[in-house]
Amino acid sequence: MSYEVIVLEPAKTFLRSLEVKIRAKAFRTIGLLKTFGSFLKEPHSKKIRGTPYLYELRIKQGNNICRIFYFHKKKKVYVLTSGYLKKDYKINKKEIERAITLMKNFIKEEKNE
Repeated sequence: MSYEVIVLEPAKTFLRSLEVKIRAKAFRTIGLLKTFGSFLKEPHSKKIRGTPYLYELRIKQGNNICRIFYFHKKKKVYVLTSGYLKKDYKINKKEIERAITLMKNFIKEEKNE
């Protein structure tokens, strides 16, 4: 089964900013999301606690750790909102808030079309 992945501009910008090796791993993980959808679990994907519909793709390359936020739009569609390089053990709450805002804006724009 194949799933569609929509990449919003903030996520594209983030992916372009990554070093080559971790960018390659990020694209590999996005490919796993395209292949497995909701069946993709840890260590590659995890639900963000305390958020209604937000998940994260989890990528690690050497000492670099990055997270790419996404949500499930329709049966076979996922939307990547944004990402960041993780520096601390805890997840960055500002980045979660940003991803939620991007998700809400995307849904709002979809309804208006």
